[in-house]
Amino acid sequence: MMKYLSLPDNTTRILPFYLAMEEYAARIIGEDDIFFMWQVEPTVIFGRNQLIANEVNVEYCREHGIAFYRRRSGGGCVYADHDNIMFSYITRSDEVQTTFTRYTSAVAEMLRGLGLNASASDRNDVLIGNRKVSGNAFYHVPGRSIVHGTMLFDTNMEHMLNAITPSREKLTSKGVESVRSHITTLREHLSMDIEDFKRHVRETLCDGEIRLTAADVAEIERITQAYLEPSFLMGKNPRHEVECGGRIEGVGSIHVSMELQHGAVRDLHLTGDFLPLCDQVDKVMLDKLCGVKPEADALRAALDGCDAGQWILNLTNEQLIKLLAFSH
Repeated sequence: MMKYLSLPDNTTRILPFYLAMEEYAARIIGEDDIFFMWQVEPTVIFGRNQLIANEVNVEYCREHGIAFYRRRSGGGCVYADHDNIMFSYITRSDEVQTTFTRYTSAVAEMLRGLGLNASASDRNDVLIGNRKVSGNAFYHVPGRSIVHGTMLFDTNMEHMLNAITPSREKLTSKGVESVRSHITTLREHLSMDIEDFKRHVRETLCDGEIRLTAADVAEIERITQAYLEPSFLMGKNPRHEVECGGRIEGVGSIHVSMELQHGAVRDLHLTGDFLPLCDQVDKVMLDKLCGVKPEADALRAALDGCDAGQWILNLTNEQLIKLLAFSH
C-alpha cells in the first residue's frame, strides 16, 4: 500500500508545480511508495523528447487559453483539464518494466473494484475493454522511479482533439476521426461523481497520509521554476542534414535528426513519444554511433554487444538499424 501525499490547501496550481512535487517527494520524502492525485486548468503536457511544433497546436492553445508545458519523462503528448485526474506514483525502484507493471496492475485492480472490465496493457496503459482510459510515463531520479499519467474521468473532447497535433504516422494509422473509438472516459461507465471516485482511489490504493507543510510547498515552488525556463520549455531543436523516423509497434514514434560528416554520424537528436530508459538517450546512443556510417552492416557492427532495449523501452537493435539505415 502507498502513502497519500497531500497539500496543506486545495488551491489548483499550474501543472509544473505537481511535476516539481513529484521530484520533491522522490528526493526528500523517505517513504517507499507515495501516491497523489491532481487536477489542472486546461493544459497540454508533452514529453521531454518531443518538439512543440510537432506535438502542440500552439495557435489553438493560445486562442482557447490552454497552457502547455514540457515534462521530464518520455512518452507522448496529452491534454488535461479539471475532469481529467492526474495520478503520480513515486517508488523506491530502478527497474522500469516491473515498476510500470506493478503500478498499472494496481490501478486496473482498483477499477475492477468498481465493476469495470479494466486491464493493464503492455504499452503501460490502462484499458476498459479495449479502449484506453489511462496513459502513463516514467522517469528516474537517483534511487527512485516516478510514474505519472492520466485518468480520464471525463474531458473536453474538442480540446483534446484540437490542442494536440498528431504526427503523420498517427494520422495515417488511426485518423483523427477515430480517436473517440480508441479512448473512453469513466463517466461513460460509472454513475458516481468525480469526488466519490477520487475517494475510492485513495481508500483502495493508500493506507496513510503524508501532509506537506508551507515550507515544503515553498521548496516545491522553487523547483517549479526550472520547468518554466524557456530553454527547457522549447527544448533542443537542432538543424541536421538528415532526418529519418517512423512509428514502431510497441515502441512508439521515433524521429532521428543526424548531422553527417564525411558520410558518418557526427551528432544525432531523438524526438518522439517513445519511452527512454536512461537519461540523455541521445548522448548514450551517439557514444556508440559517432563516426559510424548509417548503413546496416556498419550500424550492426557498432551496436554489437549493446541492447537498444536498455535505451528505449521495447526497441530492438534491428529495429534501430532499420530506422537509421532507412533510405541511406
